Amino acid sequence: MRLFRRKNADPPDPRTAWPEQHVPDDPAAAAEAFWQGWYDLLPMVSAALGEGEPHRVEHELCQLVEALHPRLHFSLERGRRSIYALVVTGQEDPELRPFTDAWRVAAPPDDAIWEYHDSVPPVPDPTEVTVNLGEHRIALADVRVVAQVDEDEHVVDVAVFHPGFADLDDAARQTMTFLPLDATLGERLAAERLRRVETAAAEPAGAITLLELRELVRGLGTDGHENVGPPD
Repeated sequence: MRLFRRKNADPPDPRTAWPEQHVPDDPAAAAEAFWQGWYDLLPMVSAALGEGEPHRVEHELCQLVEALHPRLHFSLERGRRSIYALVVTGQEDPELRPFTDAWRVAAPPDDAIWEYHDSVPPVPDPTEVTVNLGEHRIALADVRVVAQVDEDEHVVDVAVFHPGFADLDDAARQTMTFLPLDATLGERLAAERLRRVETAAAEPAGAITLLELRELVRGLGTDGHENVGPPD
């Protein structure tokens, strides 16, 4: 369950110059400053989460993450091993990797309350997730994927289908093409192993479930795999 994720600000007036955003020169120093700010803010964060009002600290956390690098995103989520998880991600942008790497190196050890991730982790079972898009409820259990493995490159081309796609507009359909893949594989593995991603208008022959896709992709580079249907 995601508590909140940093969102893009409202579009600026096109007549207004976009303010220059400061990028730290030293990722390690910026990471140390982040964690000092996190420790200072932690009592407020704990109180807000304990009272079910995470929005109370969203502004302060946005400022903290922006000081690390203005293009980073973050979320507070339910943890897999701990109660909560703090995720700070550059969405696999190689220019941001030095900052997320330094952030992770300087992070405290995970404990019973907090765990820390430098990319969005996979959910334990994506087939138990239902996404609300306006009036539409999209159960990820109904997602089907056709996957073609490039054995030489150890990557996969995929086409994603859901029977509810026909009822969605183009933007929502694109969101629901990529969201199940990130939920299944995690942001980093999806970026590393998925090469071409397409939306299928009809369920292709030889489609597999999200959990089968996870098993397939996690096995790349270890055991050989046969192709599982061509993307349409």
